[in-house]
Amino acid sequence: MGSEGNRKTTPAVITHAFCGRSAAALAPEGPSSPEAQAALRQFSLERMMGYGLHHADAIELRGRVTAGEAWQAVATDLAAICLAPPEAPAAPASAATYANRLYRASALLRMSQMMMLAEDDERREIFARAADVYREAAILTDDREQLVVETGEGPLAGWFYRSQNGASLGCAVVIGGVEGWAMDFGALGLELARRGVDALVLDGPGQGESRMVHHHYLTKSWVRSYRGLFDALCARTGGAPLAFVGNSMGGAVAMRLASQDPRIVACCDNGGPRAPRGSPGGAPANTSFFRKMMAHCGDVSEEAAAEIWRTVNPMAPDASVTCPLLVVHGGLDPLVSTDDARSVFDWASSTDKQMVIYSDGDHCVYNHSDDKHNLISDWVSHRLAARLT
Repeated sequence: MGSEGNRKTTPAVITHAFCGRSAAALAPEGPSSPEAQAALRQFSLERMMGYGLHHADAIELRGRVTAGEAWQAVATDLAAICLAPPEAPAAPASAATYANRLYRASALLRMSQMMMLAEDDERREIFARAADVYREAAILTDDREQLVVETGEGPLAGWFYRSQNGASLGCAVVIGGVEGWAMDFGALGLELARRGVDALVLDGPGQGESRMVHHHYLTKSWVRSYRGLFDALCARTGGAPLAFVGNSMGGAVAMRLASQDPRIVACCDNGGPRAPRGSPGGAPANTSFFRKMMAHCGDVSEEAAAEIWRTVNPMAPDASVTCPLLVVHGGLDPLVSTDDARSVFDWASSTDKQMVIYSDGDHCVYNHSDDKHNLISDWVSHRLAARLT
């Protein structure tokens, strides 16, 4: 009787309205808000999809912001719609459908705080909500588990994707950069796991939950944080070979770490600069971007933050990368020039090294995500398998 009553109250025709495309078409000059202009400039459709947004959600977000709505408000509204779409009464949601809605909502919530430069209670609450939604989805998909590792310098949080091929070839640690953190790189974690690699997609010092929940900031002792992490991974995996994949500024971290810890037997730098912004050899510091870099370091001065970031220099005089190396670069990357990427590649002493350039690639090659993920995952699995033979 109850289900029949529900069917009677469910409309025969349900419309899920989208206004992003039409709103953008009616606003050819774009938004007047400087923040909205910056958000649309920094977060292309491809980059947002690379961080987990689905195509329709990214189009709707960009369209409504172009028409004058606020970035955070639109992203938050779309997250709520993902969790309770108008078409939901038409059919009971399966576990797969609900997990999809949760992952989409989490990505939108994470995107809603991307333009926040400073860290405050509001931002931490938004990020915590995004993480809660993500955890709920992970329980349903059962393809990843949260891992919090005590390093001796503070806890580091991430998502562990166990090899889907039974025995593991080894473990790959994946990190993002100043923006784009562990939950944003789930697609790469899944591709590595499909190839028999255990993958830990990590929030490093100053990133994501490691920072906002566990207050583990980037300091001059950041290398010790990773060494503590590697100790824990080696204990967990029985000393399996270790690869490290860094995206954006994380590429510089990867290169620097590979020169500091011999347990890294394969290193991938995707979109990493030759030096952090605002440091010697780096690009001139951009005010808003450097404020995001400062947030990684906690409550410190600009000078102290710059000094901390200088320790991430992948081409420091005492650095020498000799393990197998893959450098991935977008030929149209507005942040890292091909000359800079090539200089990092040429500088490495590795006898086994490759550089792959996507001629029209944007920063971190988000506009060729499938090819990029396949390349990195195949390369990592091949290099780790070679260590077992």
